Amino acid sequence: MADKTSEFHYPNITRPAEIRTVSGDIRIPSPKKKPSQLYAALFDFEARSEEELTVKEGDKLSVIEKRGDYVLAKKLTGSLESGLVPANYVALLRDEFANYKWYYGNINRQKAEKLLLAPQNSSGSFLVRISESHSDEYTISVRNEGKVFHFRIHRTSIGAYYVSDKVSFGTLDELVRHYQSNFKSLGVPLGQPCAQPRELFDMEPWERPREEFTLKRKLGEGHFGEVWEALWTAHNQKVAIKMLKQEDTKQDEFVKEVQALKSLHHPRLIQLLALVSRGEPVYIVTELMTNGSLKSYLSSPEGHLLTSAHLIYMASQVAEGMAYLEDRSIVHRDLAARNILVGDDLVCKVADFGLARIIKDSVYTASRSTKIPVRWTAPEAAIHQRFSVKSDVWSFGVLLYEMMSRGKMPYDGKSNKEVLEILASGYRLPCPGRCPPNIYHIMMQCWHADCAKRPSFHALHSQLDNIYARMYFKTVEV
Repeated sequence: MADKTSEFHYPNITRPAEIRTVSGDIRIPSPKKKPSQLYAALFDFEARSEEELTVKEGDKLSVIEKRGDYVLAKKLTGSLESGLVPANYVALLRDEFANYKWYYGNINRQKAEKLLLAPQNSSGSFLVRISESHSDEYTISVRNEGKVFHFRIHRTSIGAYYVSDKVSFGTLDELVRHYQSNFKSLGVPLGQPCAQPRELFDMEPWERPREEFTLKRKLGEGHFGEVWEALWTAHNQKVAIKMLKQEDTKQDEFVKEVQALKSLHHPRLIQLLALVSRGEPVYIVTELMTNGSLKSYLSSPEGHLLTSAHLIYMASQVAEGMAYLEDRSIVHRDLAARNILVGDDLVCKVADFGLARIIKDSVYTASRSTKIPVRWTAPEAAIHQRFSVKSDVWSFGVLLYEMMSRGKMPYDGKSNKEVLEILASGYRLPCPGRCPPNIYHIMMQCWHADCAKRPSFHALHSQLDNIYARMYFKTVEV
């Protein structure tokens, strides 16, 4: 049984509204209860003192902190003891949920019910999906006697999974297998995974008739065409539509963008909803974000009132989305404020995967005819067309500059040629006014001349989360 008293909980702090706007108060959200990363013991280790922890090969552990050649670790199952283990005895464990037939990723409750109630399924059919309200938690959806029941899978502060706080598990697979064997504790039987193959689900008809969409207002224009707000009349849903320019007869780039959007599912990435590819212009239909692009939001009256804490909270979300792409070796190639979309409550999502590529040998060499946004692009990518995840990290540094300067143009007043020349001489963008020194330090890390020495997006997400949490709990205006 999990010892709930050992968990760390953020203090209950009531904060005043930071900004009064036409749309109401924008409050600084409390930091997420971020579970520790999951580790596994590589070898048996016998404790030699009270400070050390005995572990068996395969034990699931949460690493609390590193101490020289040792790590302070806590067992996630069994005794839940904690103690020191040699650092080379443990390794980060990546739960590849996609390997399991029951995992359906980022689908909503309605879609889960539709799949489970399909004729090929029966009582006991189930699937696991990402929680709609908590992106780091999951939901089990189970069919029983013609109805579908949903059970939230929570996370403890040390990363374990549980439905009932009476018992927790180191991995999702262990939790699923437990309830398959002990269905009475769940209340409904857990039988076979949902029968519809995910491959077929992924290839479901995205194509929709053009008549289903009514254009409302133009939101902006990108490399490949205009972006409009529209109404999807068949669903009575507001959506965003990206159009292919009439004169852009080669649709290769657009097709690649659609393929990338369809295969990527994460709460910090814009979700593809539908496609109209018959006739011109082609429509790519995605979710609509109420506050538009981060670039336009920063220059709005509301954007000018954002504090550093708000901006760091938003930047952390972007880093989280980019870490997801990083794990899949996908390079965005056009990361900038214009390609981040903002919703209610300062929710940010990464958009425009038009230039995304799955890179081979860690670096993708692009065609020289590609349009390159020089001010946001790492020198090795702008000059030699060598794009990598690390060139995206450089762009993230420029995005941070845009945010902390409240929308200022990077290298304002200089031509693209001049930008490349001054970067080669070692020049970097200056620290914006009101920007905390530790955030500018992160920018400079992103702009390291040696791409191998730039941080990962996982590291950036962790740094920004930690800085934000410290700001929040100091309860100071920043």
